[in-house]
Amino acid sequence: MINSVSADFDHEIPNGSRLYFGTSAKLKRELENKASKILENHGFSEILTPYFSYHQHLSVAGAKLLKFSDPSNHEIALRADSTVDVVRIVRRRLKDESLKRLFYIQPTFKYPSEEFYQIGAELIDESNLALAIKIAIQIFREFSLEPVLQLSNIEIPKRICEILNLPISVFEKGEIETILAQNCDWLAKTARATNLDDVENLRKIVPEEIRPCLDEILNLGVEYKNIRVSLLYYSKMRYYKALFFRFLDENSVLCNGGNYEIDGLKSSGFALLVDALIEKLMIKD
Repeated sequence: MINSVSADFDHEIPNGSRLYFGTSAKLKRELENKASKILENHGFSEILTPYFSYHQHLSVAGAKLLKFSDPSNHEIALRADSTVDVVRIVRRRLKDESLKRLFYIQPTFKYPSEEFYQIGAELIDESNLALAIKIAIQIFREFSLEPVLQLSNIEIPKRICEILNLPISVFEKGEIETILAQNCDWLAKTARATNLDDVENLRKIVPEEIRPCLDEILNLGVEYKNIRVSLLYYSKMRYYKALFFRFLDENSVLCNGGNYEIDGLKSSGFALLVDALIEKLMIKD
């Protein structure tokens, strides 16, 4: 006898999960194959990490994790992010000093039932965000895409909080009205900055503590026409501490990455958001 509840959901797909077929499956395979070749040509090796992890709280807020207990009653979670696990597995378990550049093609999961595919790359113990951005641009151009490159520096919101005695939650939640209510000319101009010329002009008026953060953006040295800045953007990924970037197409994030520090290693990395890219390519074609 078939349970009536099970029958109701026969062949149904849970909200947030992914199904690829026909054109979307073909695009997914093509995207993964081309990205793999480009990353291998830049000296990256592939790694696939376990679906389950003890360390996901180091990457994302616990409220976003799908958590349960292992046989020893230790809390584990479905992988919601790959970066921390990749760095720790390589440095602590594999203990291979030659594995510095790694990439992965695998899904991540977030509460309550969301599934995301990523093509990610980590430059472990190599703070080289310009190269990370260059590789992402190369992959986009394989598909004739030129999305907006948005540059940020996570240190800027943190230093503003110290100067003006504001909680970081103001930036986490994007409470622009609270920011503008400070009646601070340099802060208002920082909020309105959109390009590198604006960043150059801001250097003359912002407090001294913020100037090095602006210089990091100006000295990144990325050759790309479609560059914007978002100087008050604050990433919710816990390991990003400084330079951060996103590739945007209208309201979709196609890629993000930045400089980070895990276990004392200053590194760079990025992730292409496969599902958003497939949607973009299907509309484009």
